[in-house]
Amino acid sequence: MGDAVELQAGGRTVRLSSPDKMFFPERGFTKLDLARYYIAVGPGILRALRDRPTTLERYPEGMNGENFFQKRAPKNMPDWIPTAHITFPSGRSADEMCPTEVGAVVWAAQFGTLTFHPWPVRRDDVDHPDELRIDLDPQPGTDYDDAARAAHELRAVLDEFGGLRGFPKTSGGRGLHVFVPIEPRWTFTQVRRAAIAVGRELERRMPDQVTIKWWKEERGSRIFVDYNQTARDRTIASAYSVRPRPHAPVSAPLNWDEVGVAHPQDFDLATMPARFAELGDVHADMDDHRYSLESLLDLARRDEHDHGLGDLPYPPEYPKMPGEPRRVQPSRARKEKPPTAP
Repeated sequence: MGDAVELQAGGRTVRLSSPDKMFFPERGFTKLDLARYYIAVGPGILRALRDRPTTLERYPEGMNGENFFQKRAPKNMPDWIPTAHITFPSGRSADEMCPTEVGAVVWAAQFGTLTFHPWPVRRDDVDHPDELRIDLDPQPGTDYDDAARAAHELRAVLDEFGGLRGFPKTSGGRGLHVFVPIEPRWTFTQVRRAAIAVGRELERRMPDQVTIKWWKEERGSRIFVDYNQTARDRTIASAYSVRPRPHAPVSAPLNWDEVGVAHPQDFDLATMPARFAELGDVHADMDDHRYSLESLLDLARRDEHDHGLGDLPYPPEYPKMPGEPRRVQPSRARKEKPPTAP
C-alpha cells in the first residue's frame, strides 16, 4: 500500500496511510488521488460544508468494499475539527463533525470517506435550515435530460414566488439538485412545506413530466420532486463530493446555462480539478444571498385552503407527524376492507 505520506491541506498537515490503496479500480484511482482531489477543489467543497453537521459515507477498502454512513463524529477525530449536537426524528441525538477547513475534508478522506452529506443547517443554529434543497429524481423511463428540462421550469417557479435564486448541481448520478439559500428562521417542517408547494406548482405546469407522488406505483415515467429530502436528518451529497460509482463521478455545481448542455459524465475525479482551476467555484457567491420563504408558504396556504392539498407522507422511519395522511401505499389501501358497520 506504500508508506504513509503527509499532505498540506489549507495550512494543516494531514497524514495519509496506505496512499496506494485502490479506491476506484476501473479508473485506477487510489486513496492518494482522492485526497489530492479534495485539496484541488478545497475552497469549493469547504464552501458547501463549512460549519454544517456532516454525515460521512465511508468506503474504507474502496468503492468495491463494505461501506457505511457515519453520523456520529469518529472518536479519533482531531480536536481542531468542531462538532454540533443534532437531534434525529427518533429523539436520539449525536455530535456530528462540522468541517471548517479543508484539512478536515482530507482527514475524512484518509478514512475512506468518498461522499459528504451535510445538513442544511449551521452548527450555531441546528433547528433552522438555511437552504431549501430541491431534488429532481429521474424515475424509470426518464433520464438526466428530463431532469434538466424540469430544472429550467423550476427556475421560473422559484423566481415567480419570491424572486428566489436556485443554484443547480448534478447529483453525480442521473438527477439534479437545486439549492436555494434562505434566511434561517423557519423550522424543518416549514421548509419541507415550502418544498411541497414548489413540487406541486411544478407538477401543475408539467403534469406529464413531473410528479410529487410519494408512492413509486403512482409516479410513472416522470421526474419525482423528492420533497422529503428537506425533512430533518435527510441529507443530499454536497457539491464536489465523489460518488461511489465505478467511474468516480462527482456532484458538480453548474451555471444555469450549463443545465441540459453539460452532463453528469463530464465531471469526475480526474476532470473536476481542471474545471475548478479554470473557473473556480461557480457557486462561490451562494452564501452572499439569503431569501425569504414567505411567498412559497403563501402558496402552500392557498393549496391547502383552496384545493384541500394538505401534508404528504413522511419517510417510513419517521414517527407519525401531525396532519400527515395515512402512510400506506394506494394499492394496499384499496385492498383493505372497510370497517364493519355496528
